[in-house]
Amino acid sequence: MGEVVQMHFTAVDYVIFALLLVASAGIGLFYAFSGGRQRTTQEFLMADRSMSCLPVSLSLLATFQSAVAILGAPSEVYTFGTQYWFLGCSYFLGLLIPAHIFIPVFYRLRLSSAYEYLELRFNKTVRICGTVTFIFQMVIYMGVVLYAPALALNAVTGFDLWGAVLAMGLVCMLYTALGGLKAVIWTDVFQTVVMFAGQLAVIVVGASQAGGISEVWKKAMNGSRIAGLDLNPDPLERHTFWTLGVGGVFLMLALYGVNQAQVQRYLSSRTEKEAIMSCYVVFPCQQIVLCLGCLMGLVMFARYGEDSPLVKGYVKTNDQMVLYFVMDVFRDLPGLPGLFVACLFSGALSTISSAFNSLATVTMEDLIKPHFPDMTEAKATLLSKGLALAYGLVCLAMAYLASLMGSVLQAAFSIFGMVGGPLLGLFCLGMFFPCANPIGAVVGLVAGLAMAFWVGIGSFIMRMPGPVVQPPNATAPPLFDNMTTTVMTTLLSTTAKPRPTGVEALYSLSYMWYSAHNSTTVVIVGLIVSFLTGPMKEKELTPGTVFPVLGTLLFFLPERYREKLCCITPLAPKPKEINNQPYQMAKKDSSGATYCKDDVVTKEKEAEGERALPDEDDLETRVALPSCQLTAHTVQETAL
Repeated sequence: MGEVVQMHFTAVDYVIFALLLVASAGIGLFYAFSGGRQRTTQEFLMADRSMSCLPVSLSLLATFQSAVAILGAPSEVYTFGTQYWFLGCSYFLGLLIPAHIFIPVFYRLRLSSAYEYLELRFNKTVRICGTVTFIFQMVIYMGVVLYAPALALNAVTGFDLWGAVLAMGLVCMLYTALGGLKAVIWTDVFQTVVMFAGQLAVIVVGASQAGGISEVWKKAMNGSRIAGLDLNPDPLERHTFWTLGVGGVFLMLALYGVNQAQVQRYLSSRTEKEAIMSCYVVFPCQQIVLCLGCLMGLVMFARYGEDSPLVKGYVKTNDQMVLYFVMDVFRDLPGLPGLFVACLFSGALSTISSAFNSLATVTMEDLIKPHFPDMTEAKATLLSKGLALAYGLVCLAMAYLASLMGSVLQAAFSIFGMVGGPLLGLFCLGMFFPCANPIGAVVGLVAGLAMAFWVGIGSFIMRMPGPVVQPPNATAPPLFDNMTTTVMTTLLSTTAKPRPTGVEALYSLSYMWYSAHNSTTVVIVGLIVSFLTGPMKEKELTPGTVFPVLGTLLFFLPERYREKLCCITPLAPKPKEINNQPYQMAKKDSSGATYCKDDVVTKEKEAEGERALPDEDDLETRVALPSCQLTAHTVQETAL
């Protein structure tokens, strides 16, 4: 075994890394001092609902593609082969379902926070439970996702650990707090381009040094790294077509269906059509990203074969192995290592900036505004910016705690994945089962979280390694997202063992089924409790909060039976548009002021962003009011 080898950056590499930070900060400053200058919460948190399809799509992709994924996917393919590529099969349903079910429901309700939906569907208690769960999930995760790649980079290159962490954290705080969601989305676009460029550079140069892409493929075939279709239905098998292609759908739904960071981007779109199109556009982009990760892993194998830097002892972890490979490939090409570092930290920036903005949004909309309804728009905007800064400081604090965690670091990653499934189950319970009541929702969420932590922690303890050397193939799989996928895979080993039974079988469940297992627990427990405590009736539901999937599936039943099963609730009508801007039928009073029934904008107060509710008797005529905020009380007033 050799000693850990440390390579070093040149001045050109540091300059390229610095340019990434300067460009990201510049985008934030541009949006801080242009347009509306982030003077309203609608502009700061929702980008004035004015974003087009392309930037929203690339921002969705950047949030999904974290720094941990950039390091993890090639390592996975190098170790286990291309079986991981079948995860791409889950992208189809994982994006089609959000596009045609979740987005129409959220967009037509004109929400700012995904958890606002839970209050409209259930009550305020369920909303707060969902919000607190999400905040816990993101606070634990965002510091770790910043610290982990910086640690790997430091170990391989000597790149200053805390210099990188502080630089990334402070720059991200700057452009998120000053530029709002517009800055976050446009920096995501820039960072996506940098990520593509960095990965492409590694693949092109690495393949060229290995003798060309055909030689790479030949070596991968000879080394049994090109995997076929594995149709083994065993849920305990780590990666098969079913675990990746079906279990992966639930992981994708937890991320692209109900995660606040992604929902916020849908809601920032100019129209519902553009929000839906963003899901379609991100689909081929995700496939490209997945292929790039797989190709990079194959190029690594073509270079090292079975004799990896990890086996030789040059590095200590898989993430370090990917960085060692990059530094090795670019040894005589100054500047390109810096490009890959920019690629790596672009993934980190996009993830944590999304966390800052989404956390500020849910804290403001779900925890503060309901208790201070008279807060002026100026104060609310200032407080939102303060929240973004505060969460940035929390991120740096969590990065410091991550440095003290040691082996618990993987458990912190795992918490992110454990929480995603139960939250998905909570939204599915409300959206697809009209009979579910608030008590069932709360009990179901608690049961889902309890199941998630029980299985997750049990698996963690059962698989804690003893003082033995692991075989080369017992490596960590990729940790491929910020927002919903679990990294409990890092604890899984392919060492041959007797098939587990009983509780051990549950602990041995493939990590790809965790989200499906935990969300199903929420739905089943929620429905049972709802029926025991009295299911909700059709007339008790807020219009537009239930997607009529049961009514469609049970079309063969007479209407009276479907009504008893609460299966005929229609989806909210689609808002009309004027010049591509959604609007609601508003009313005009005798003074000439235009307003929605519950969201009134008077001519005098419009500039200050204040709202005033007139008397019902003062309503005279209906007019079109662009960008009118649709609330739970105005759903029934929406134009048909």
